[in-house]
Amino acid sequence: MKPEQFVNALNEQGISLNEKQKEQFAEYFQILVEWNQKINLTAITSEHDVYLKHFYDSISAAFYHNFTGNLTICDVGAGAGFPSIPLKICFPDLNITIVDSLQKRIHFLNQLAAQLSLKNVTFHHDRAENFGKNKQFRETFDIVISRAVARMSVLSELCLPLTRKNGVFLAMKGQHADAEINDAQNAITILGGDLDTIHTFQLPEENSERSIILIHKNRKTPRKYPRKPGLPNKSPIT
Repeated sequence: MKPEQFVNALNEQGISLNEKQKEQFAEYFQILVEWNQKINLTAITSEHDVYLKHFYDSISAAFYHNFTGNLTICDVGAGAGFPSIPLKICFPDLNITIVDSLQKRIHFLNQLAAQLSLKNVTFHHDRAENFGKNKQFRETFDIVISRAVARMSVLSELCLPLTRKNGVFLAMKGQHADAEINDAQNAITILGGDLDTIHTFQLPEENSERSIILIHKNRKTPRKYPRKPGLPNKSPIT
């Protein structure tokens, strides 16, 4: 996907980019490629693939949920900034918090935000299990989002404790999302969530399957969750 195709594809979804935003995406691509030579951020480095598989794919969350206004968003395990930084470029009023367990990635994200002149973006070097226990952040975010981090039974324990009551946990998945949801249903319920919708679509050009899973947080998460770092992955809630 070339940059002009990316702009046109977003237009078709009702998302219009101005010149500044187009420049921010172009600069994001350049910074990503430069830093990727120093630290391992992504295996995807061609302009065509970054615009399609990282930028467009990240923004697809906004095709199925409203991201306008000064919402508070927590991105769990953002890696090189996906999906929250592309969403922030498209919707500048968002208040973004990113938590990631690797200090090198946090350093990259700090530099990226500075070079792109992004405001109201904060980064935390922490395990999601510890971050979800922090009273300052626990059950405070309008939307908690995560892309390609862990299977749903694990991801729910990392994300729902951070989602405010009546907020939304949004998981971005590839194929087989239905099977993941079936395995995670009990965990989602225990953690205070209820499955709303699974939106399944194909990424343009390559036609690979993607799913956006929306879970509403209707009850407070029991205090014992999330459990100690590593335990959700080792022994998911069943």
